[in-house]
Parts: sequence; structure tokens; C-alpha cells
Amino acid sequence: MGNTLGLSPMGTLPRRGPRREEPLPNPGSFDELHRLCKDVFPAQMEGVKLVVNKVLSSHFQVAHSVHMSALGLPGYHLHAAYAGDWQLSPTEVFPTVVGDMDSSGSLNAQVLLLLTEQLRAKAVFQTQQAKFLTWQFDGEYRGDDYTATLTLGNPDLIGESVIMVAHFLQSLTHRLVLGGELVYHRRPGEEGAILTLAGKYSAVHWVATLNVGSGGAHASYYHRANEQVQVGVEFEANTRLQDTTFSFGYHLTLPQANMVFRGLVDSNWCVGAVLEKKMPPLPVTLALGAFLNHWRNRFHCGFSITVG
Repeated sequence: MGNTLGLSPMGTLPRRGPRREEPLPNPGSFDELHRLCKDVFPAQMEGVKLVVNKVLSSHFQVAHSVHMSALGLPGYHLHAAYAGDWQLSPTEVFPTVVGDMDSSGSLNAQVLLLLTEQLRAKAVFQTQQAKFLTWQFDGEYRGDDYTATLTLGNPDLIGESVIMVAHFLQSLTHRLVLGGELVYHRRPGEEGAILTLAGKYSAVHWVATLNVGSGGAHASYYHRANEQVQVGVEFEANTRLQDTTFSFGYHLTLPQANMVFRGLVDSNWCVGAVLEKKMPPLPVTLALGAFLNHWRNRFHCGFSITVG
């Protein structure tokens, strides 16, 4: 009667090939493990600040800022940045040169270079008037699913002193990242090392991160409730200072009103909030912040205007 149901014989059924697994992602830098949570918290503000940004070309931009505060003398800063042509992501452009100089002549500068597609180098310099305070050199290698970084801080061959920091992160799954940090310091009569282990788990709407070592512990939890609401929780414990801090922060975006609101509450009885308001079509952003420490009975507020 033939194959009345129109089914193919077993020998002619198509075979499915083996399922290809997606490669593991790069875990990123060690310094960015807690970045999502930290971006939720408001930045400290005090006094009045005016910032004027000016884009001179597609590669060069400058910024002028004036800060007046009751806690210190008025200050002026000139910020300049140069970005090259090699763009790996919306936030990564190489080479990059950034410098900031204040009215006293003190300079903070850093240079970012992309030596190869996977190898990056960074140099950081900090001076106080005519005296060098900090010089730091970083080398970072980003593999397909791991990142290795080596940092040398204030190396002095004559004085036999150096600070060396080594980082390593490995993606075990698409969600889980494990790694560690080794800090080694040496100077005449003193030498020591601190080992810290780190882990990060990323879900669809939340990220949990933990650093544990002999120097203490640092844990953070970031949760994105929706497109407008984000919250973050941080816990920090320092064994040397015998100090423990717990903080809760939230980030609220109101796109129709062009407003962003950030707030925090911590275990030191400190409450703070910053409100940012954009003024389209003008390239102006207003920010108002207030912070109150109930334990020390201290209050300070700030107001800033950003143009450009």
C-alpha cells in the first residue's frame, strides 16, 4: 500500500549536527567588577561648581571648571582630552591622552595605548606643582575568556621601593567569573603581600560581586528593576581599620522630565541625594545635591552647572 502517511523511512531522516556552544565572553577589567553598583550611588557635592565643555574637533576637547566652597579656597581646573581613530567600543578609543591641571600647577595625566588587539598599556602621572607624587604603569592582556593585568606603582630602583598589583579574571560560564588580586609592596625595612579572591555572577536583571581577602571583604549587589529604576547594595569591611560599612543606593530616571535622581543611605547614619536636570534645547545640565551625617551632625550641599 506504500507509505500512506507520507512519512520518510528511518534511514532517510535528516541528522542534526552537534550544537555549537557560544564562546565565553571576556570578563573585563578587575577594577570594573563593582562598577554597575557604584554608578547607582550619587557623587559627593559641596559648594558651587561651573563646568564648560568645548569640543574642538572629532579628536580633541577641553573643559574649564571653577569650584567655590566654604571648606577651601576657590579652584580652577583645565581638562583636556585627545582621542585617536581606533575605536573598539563606544567607550574605548585608542590612543587616548587625558590631562587635568589646576590653578596651582598640579597635574593629573594618563595615557592609554593599544599595542595589539589584545594588549593594552596605561601610564598615570600625578604631580603637585613641580614635584612628582605618583607614577604608575599598567599592562593588560585580554584573551577570549580571561583578563590578566600587571601594575607597577611608584617604582624606585635607587630607593628599592615598589608597589606591584597583579589581577586575573576568568570566565567559567556565561554568567560566572572568578579571579583574584595580589598586592605586593616593598620599601626599606618593610615588605608584604595581600591576596584577594573575587567572584561575579551576572543574571539578566541583577549582578552580585564579592571580594574576600586578608585585608577585608567587599560585596555588592546591583538590580535593574526596569528602564527607570535601579538599586544597589554595598558592604565593605576593613580588617586593618576594624571598620564595617553598609550602603543602599538607588537611581531613578525620568526621561519625560529629563531628570535623574540618585540617593543613598548608609550604616554611618549618612543620607544623601543628587538631582540632575537637563535643559533642552540648551546644552545645559543643572545638579543639586545635599548630604547629611546624623552621627557627626554635619550637613553640606552643592550646586553645579554644566554647559556643553
